[in-house]
Amino acid sequence: MNRTAINPHSWNVNLGFDQGELVEGHKRQLFASGQDAVDSSGTPRHPGDMGAQIDMALDNLEAVLAGADMSFADVVRLNVHTTDMDELLKQFPRIAQRFGDSRYATSLLGVTQLPAPDLVVLLEATAVD
Repeated sequence: MNRTAINPHSWNVNLGFDQGELVEGHKRQLFASGQDAVDSSGTPRHPGDMGAQIDMALDNLEAVLAGADMSFADVVRLNVHTTDMDELLKQFPRIAQRFGDSRYATSLLGVTQLPAPDLVVLLEATAVD
C-alpha cells in the first residue's frame, strides 16, 4: 500500500494531521464505529473528563484496530465528535501523541449530545493496509 500526504499548505502538519491522504494499492479497509469512553460492558467512564475520555476512546480504537491486525499507523481518517470544542482543541495534542509520526485526514465536529449524557468525545476512524 502507498500513502501520500496531500497538504497544499503545511500549517496542519505540526498539529499531527494531513489535509488529505491518497491511498493506493491497499488490500483491506476497516471502518470503525465511533469509539468513546466506555468499558467492556458499555458503561460510560470518566464523566465530563475530556482528557481521560480521549485516552480511553483511543484505547478502545486501538483494540478495534488490533482485532483487524492493524494499528494507528493504518488510520487514514479520524473524525472527532465533541460536545465541547474549546476543551477538545486544548486536549487534541493527546491524540497526536498516541499516533506518533502517523498522520491522517481529520474533521473536528461539534455536536450537542453523544450516546450517553456524560460522554464528551467520540472517535470515528477509517484504516487501510
